[in-house]
Amino acid sequence: MDKSELLKESILKEYKSVRQFANKLGIPYSTLATALDGKIEGMAYGTVLKMCEDLELNPVDFTPIDEIKGAGGTLYAKKIHERFNGLNKTGRKRLIEIMDDMLLLGKYTD
Repeated sequence: MDKSELLKESILKEYKSVRQFANKLGIPYSTLATALDGKIEGMAYGTVLKMCEDLELNPVDFTPIDEIKGAGGTLYAKKIHERFNGLNKTGRKRLIEIMDDMLLLGKYTD
């Protein structure tokens, strides 16, 4: 499966349509449709990064960030770390409580 196919598959897992995804991110539908027709390499890198961030994909090979090790896993951990650091002391404490609750439920663990 090439990168365009991987991207389209990821979009349709999360959104009802490619058009809905394009609208959410503010990308012209025609630009996205062209990229998904096998011309992803011609798309602006900033746009690719925007799409990958929303879909939680590694921008190099479009693999899911949470399923890979190395650079992709580091990107995912960095994203979590940046958001955590953006919280105040109360927010950090509350987030840890929520994460502990999620782990206890078992529904959110592997």
